[in-house]
Amino acid sequence: MGEQRRFAEGFFLEVGRFFTLLWRTLVWTFRPPFDVAEWMRQMVKVGVDSTPVILTTAMFTGGVLALQTFSTLRRVHAEGFVGTLVALSMVRELGAVLGALVLAGRSGSAMGAELGTMRVTEQIDALEVLATDPVHYLVVPRVWATTIMLPLLVALGNAVGIVGGYVVSVLLMGSNPVSYVDNTFRFMDLSDLTSGLIKAAVFGFLIALIGCQQGLYARGGAEGVGRATTRAVVLASMAVLISDFFLTKLLF
Repeated sequence: MGEQRRFAEGFFLEVGRFFTLLWRTLVWTFRPPFDVAEWMRQMVKVGVDSTPVILTTAMFTGGVLALQTFSTLRRVHAEGFVGTLVALSMVRELGAVLGALVLAGRSGSAMGAELGTMRVTEQIDALEVLATDPVHYLVVPRVWATTIMLPLLVALGNAVGIVGGYVVSVLLMGSNPVSYVDNTFRFMDLSDLTSGLIKAAVFGFLIALIGCQQGLYARGGAEGVGRATTRAVVLASMAVLISDFFLTKLLF
């Protein structure tokens, strides 16, 4: 009974902290001064530095999709639609979800570790003493940089994933290249593209907010920083998968 009570208290505490930080982030977003240089620095850290791993993931995801769907569709003599399945799967679902999970492991954990280290070494306390709100100075640039950059990364990843599917389907499996390219875009609507990018923006917002939350409330020295980093990745990944269901239901 005691463990269940502690679990419930911890759960509602985390939920309260999340929505408190969400509200403070939204409020401080529109208050000057606006540190444009810090925003750009975070966009480079989150976006540019994550490009290789995102594109590598997308390339092999498209290749695996082509391998799986080609062998399946060949049984019903419909292998010409491999391009359609690869393209729609990437732009509607897999590009955003896999990109978000990779970014949660890379950038979400980094935010949790960085802010957690600042918390346990009392750097955040020093900011508060200097009348600098840590949410305005630390959280807002990270949250919006991730929200802006993840859709751009996903858009690039979608293109690379489609190319990966083309390479496997045409060069490895011997599919018709003209049919692959034609069917890739024939059944794709603008709503397919926009829905995936909307998902990516929401995922980026959640990843950064959860990572910053875990870092800001870290306690217990180096061990506490490790716990905050782990929790940032786990909770952000769960938030991505759970929100993906509701966003898919809403957008489609």
